[in-house]
Amino acid sequence: MQNFSEIKIKCRSESGLLPEYKTLGAAGADVCAFLPEPILLKAKTRALIPTGLFFEIPCGFEIQVRPRSGLAFKNGITVLNSPGTIDSDYRGELKVLLINLGDEDFTIKCGERIAQIVVSPVMRGVFCKSENLSETERGEAGFGSTGV
Repeated sequence: MQNFSEIKIKCRSESGLLPEYKTLGAAGADVCAFLPEPILLKAKTRALIPTGLFFEIPCGFEIQVRPRSGLAFKNGITVLNSPGTIDSDYRGELKVLLINLGDEDFTIKCGERIAQIVVSPVMRGVFCKSENLSETERGEAGFGSTGV
C-alpha cells in the first residue's frame, strides 16, 4: 500500500525537471541540477548546486535531501549536510550542497541527477527542563560504547 502527500512544486523554467521516483519501491525521488553551464567540482571541494525547484511542503512534513548512492560510490560525490532538511515553511529554491570526496574532478551538467529527496512526517518534541533523568543500562556511555 502506497501513501501519498501532494507536494506543490514551482519550477524556475518551463524545462525544469520534477523529482522522479525511478522504481515503484523507491523511497527517494531523484532531483537534477539546473545550471546555465556545467560546473567543475574539483576534488576535495564543495559547491551549492541549484535545482530550479521551489516546494510547498504540507505542515507536519519535511523533505530530506540525501546523496545518490551511485554518485557516491563511483565518483565520491555526496551531500555535505546529509540528510539536509527542507522545512515546510521554506519557499526558496532547493539547492544541494555537494562535496567531491573523490580524487578526480567531476563535472556536473544541467539535468544530471545530483541527489534524492525523501518526504517524511515530522513530530515535534516538547522540551522540558528536569533535574533527573531515568536510569538505563547504557547510561552515559557514548561513542563506540556498544561495539564497532
